[in-house]
Amino acid sequence: MLSPYKSPVERAWFWTHRGLCALVLLFLILPVLVIIPLSFNSGSFLVYPLQGFSLRWYEDFFTSAEWMRSLKNSLIVAPAATVLAMVFGTLASIGLTRGEFRGKALVMSLLISPMVAPVVIVGVASYLFFAPMGLGNSYTSLILVHAVLGVPFVIITVSATLQGFNYNLVRAAASMGASPLTAFRRVTLPLIAPGVISGALFAFATSFDEVVVTLFLAGPEQATLPRQMFSGIRENLSPTIAAAATLLIAFSIIMLLTLEWLRGRSEKMRTAVPE
Repeated sequence: MLSPYKSPVERAWFWTHRGLCALVLLFLILPVLVIIPLSFNSGSFLVYPLQGFSLRWYEDFFTSAEWMRSLKNSLIVAPAATVLAMVFGTLASIGLTRGEFRGKALVMSLLISPMVAPVVIVGVASYLFFAPMGLGNSYTSLILVHAVLGVPFVIITVSATLQGFNYNLVRAAASMGASPLTAFRRVTLPLIAPGVISGALFAFATSFDEVVVTLFLAGPEQATLPRQMFSGIRENLSPTIAAAATLLIAFSIIMLLTLEWLRGRSEKMRTAVPE
């Protein structure tokens, strides 16, 4: 890439700035990349140099009853929490965007507060709330709290999409005899779908990666994949954890690519709809 600046000082700052950005990116991504080769190590320890190439730890992951149970639990909790977060977050976004009422900013702050509140506080409070009901070690409490943690992401992405939404389209649908539900399903939802799906993906990633709240609310039978990895690090450090981490990295990359595709699609739809 050629520098757009002409003077020596501007060119020096141009390349220095990009060099610093590259170093910061390298500093952030190296710890993630280091774990990937270890998952293919034939040895029984997480050390370099590698002793050889092997898929034994991936085989151990997919044949272990504990790892498969934790993966199954994650695939139960995360989608259920995502659906709840998507529904309630989308409805809240529409109400906050279209409605004008006293205390609107306070309501918005309360709805997104789980994003900024320390997760350990959320975990303790959730345990104290659900334990007296007998739901301390249950899927129900875990799904509900994970949904609460995901709602802010849906609200933010859907609200951003609604900022450029042309409500004349909804009025036109109503003038043609469409009910509010039909107008939402046939007009509003297709246009804000990229924002809804983006928020749902963030909510899914939040639930799938969450470990602190799970430590408080999940029993041995509800242990999710991150909790199983956390327990493995504490009790029996095995390269199987590296294999699980590599699979999660691949999953995260797929999600990021999906989000980028949705962002591009949202921009195209926004420019295609006339004001």
